[in-house]
Amino acid sequence: MRIASRGIPLLVACLALAYPWLVPNYYLVYAGALTVMYAAMSTSWNLLGGFTGYVSLGHSAFFGLGAYGTGLLIVRLGVPWVAALLVSAVAVTVFAVFVGVAAVRVRGASFVIVSIALVSMMNLVVQGWRSLTGGSTGLQVPSPFPDLHRGQTHIVFFHLFLALLGLALLSWWYVSRSRFGAGLRAIREDEDKAESLGVPTGAYKVTAFALSALFVSLAGGLYAVWFGSLDPIFVFSILISSYMVLMSLLGGVRHLFGPLLGALIVAPAGEYFLIALGETQIHLTATGLVLVLVVLFMPDGILARLTRRRAGPSIPDETAEQRLQGVAR
Repeated sequence: MRIASRGIPLLVACLALAYPWLVPNYYLVYAGALTVMYAAMSTSWNLLGGFTGYVSLGHSAFFGLGAYGTGLLIVRLGVPWVAALLVSAVAVTVFAVFVGVAAVRVRGASFVIVSIALVSMMNLVVQGWRSLTGGSTGLQVPSPFPDLHRGQTHIVFFHLFLALLGLALLSWWYVSRSRFGAGLRAIREDEDKAESLGVPTGAYKVTAFALSALFVSLAGGLYAVWFGSLDPIFVFSILISSYMVLMSLLGGVRHLFGPLLGALIVAPAGEYFLIALGETQIHLTATGLVLVLVVLFMPDGILARLTRRRAGPSIPDETAEQRLQGVAR
């Protein structure tokens, strides 16, 4: 039985790697790469939202900064794309630390408002700094694989996003079993009590905030060299942040594979609505409506509803008192 349960993830991983060659056309490869990208970002968001309970609608700021940081290093300074991706991600993470120090001082609705303000501010800065970023006309980033046609490029980036997803899942799994993760869970259950017992709540929240931003910025950088055309209105859109939240909540924020399951449902559905309805208010309204319904009627996610037994690794369900005692030891 244990061998079979261990073989299932391996089989899924093999199928994921082979996906580009199993589908009949390159459009489905593109849709798969987009889905894996969102799965990586929602898993990254879950490092903050799932463990601490802090709901950020501002993570698209880190996605956009990662995209523009990578693109500008390539276009303005001629930095190789891999180095540009890594340098940009480090810079965004450092920026996230400074933002986190201020942002996590507030809670609840105030934190959500601060996170939204961050996205709006970054959008205005990028659009206003035309001499550097290109302003509202966007930024054109050359392809790192000029010898490949567009379909082959989709295959390459599908696997790059898959590697990023694997790294994000591994990080979530490690945090869930660490003392750091126990401290984050204590913050989610009773932050004041956790602080009174000696948990460094401020440092823990900022660390989770920055770690989450790191993976999202890497996704943004990969997106920049994949698409090659950056539109500030899109990469700094609240819609991207909403997708991360929706995918995590729909799948289950307390489960390792919850955001992945949510991405497998929401990303293809979003692509379908985009094709059927276009960039209209109906498309945006549909996303907002689904998010509201999930929050109201399925706050624990699909995995929690499907079975009482955990579908894959999850955040343990011990009581708040037990969590606090475990961290305080």
